[in-house]
Amino acid sequence: MKAVHANDQTFDQVVGSSHVPVLIDFWAPWCGPCRAMSGVVDEVAEELGETARVVKVNVDEAAAVAQRFGVQAIPTFAVVQGGQLRQRFSGAVPKRRLLDAVQQSVN
Repeated sequence: MKAVHANDQTFDQVVGSSHVPVLIDFWAPWCGPCRAMSGVVDEVAEELGETARVVKVNVDEAAAVAQRFGVQAIPTFAVVQGGQLRQRFSGAVPKRRLLDAVQQSVN
């Protein structure tokens, strides 16, 4: 499954309608570490398949959502399940860290 893009207008529908955990990637096109993580995030989306949803949020297009999640640095990743924030962490991280964060929210 591919990552889905969301902005201030579509975020609640995309994330709120999910019955599986959601890994959110807060990023911006001008952010070097964000660009470096983009391929990793896409790989994670494919590996997770139907067990979780991956949503990319460009903070320049979704300032309200970024503020709601307290994003102060990018890339920032958040895991949401059932409308509840389960985890949030920032920085370029290994793919395994992203996969583990989603898996922990399932258990």
